[in-house]
Amino acid sequence: MSTPLHGLRTTIYYVADLDDATAWWTEFLGFEPYFNESFYVGFSVAGYELGLVPSEEDAGASLSYWGVDDVDAAIDAALEVGSSLHEAANDVGDGIVTGAVLSPHGNIVGFIFNPHFELTD
Repeated sequence: MSTPLHGLRTTIYYVADLDDATAWWTEFLGFEPYFNESFYVGFSVAGYELGLVPSEEDAGASLSYWGVDDVDAAIDAALEVGSSLHEAANDVGDGIVTGAVLSPHGNIVGFIFNPHFELTD
């Protein structure tokens, strides 16, 4: 069973200091985040999601999500070829579903269904 990937959609950066990281990315990008809460800060960069998540434990790590039509099906397909479940499919709000597997090589592979995704310039 193969799963068509629609390209990268989201990159998450885990940061120790969310306020400092938000200020840096705001200055670097030249615009404010569209979503700014204590648990997540989101920037829309040409239609792609750049997210900041506070985490002392994982600071410096990142996670990318591949766009798919069905997160559960993508996870099932990855499990069939030797991956293990890292994060079950989860509706994170507004119809957006994420989930992830751990590849046999130790990489976290994220999947996302985002009905609002639209490339912009």
